[in-house]
Amino acid sequence: MTHADLITKFKKELPGEKSHFAFMPSRGSSMEQIRRGITFRDAAVAIILFHDEAGKLCTIVTRRQEYDGSHSGQISFPGGKKELDDTNLLDTAIRECYEEIGVHARNFELLKELTPLFVPVSQFLITPYVFYSPNKSFDYMRSEREVAAIYELDLLALYASEVVRIDIPIQADLTMKNVPHFKQGDILIWGATALILNELKDILI
Repeated sequence: MTHADLITKFKKELPGEKSHFAFMPSRGSSMEQIRRGITFRDAAVAIILFHDEAGKLCTIVTRRQEYDGSHSGQISFPGGKKELDDTNLLDTAIRECYEEIGVHARNFELLKELTPLFVPVSQFLITPYVFYSPNKSFDYMRSEREVAAIYELDLLALYASEVVRIDIPIQADLTMKNVPHFKQGDILIWGATALILNELKDILI
């Protein structure tokens, strides 16, 4: 998929929430809660697309460090909550990307702002921003405090693979059943990151 192909695909109208529904662990993730006036906190993530040496279209995700919180150990895009010094959510995505993996997203082409996604468990309203680099012209500098590992995903291979459904233990007495995942190697992606990836899939495929 060439740069010109990407430009054409991202000029189209976003598929929006209908892309999210297929990967929702529950209907509670719907933006309907925002429309009803529920309190939320703004956050943003950076989706960096690049072509590797073999010409494959890739993106970057991280595994969060283990901590006492709702997203401990999960696979996610670089990102986080909006800080007071951030002019807007685009600034949030760019800042968090640099803080977490040492990559300057501001140096890349901004392709699109994707559909915001509400995450009830943490009450974040996440806005994803898609950036493009023609090649991997960057190195990583991992935040050891926030990031346990950095992974590069072959997007077209990821989207061609079968969707996996597994049970997710949430608490000692609570398990989410039959939760849809994307899978690449040993990397299982569910929750908000899977919802965002599925909208990206509907744009690209």
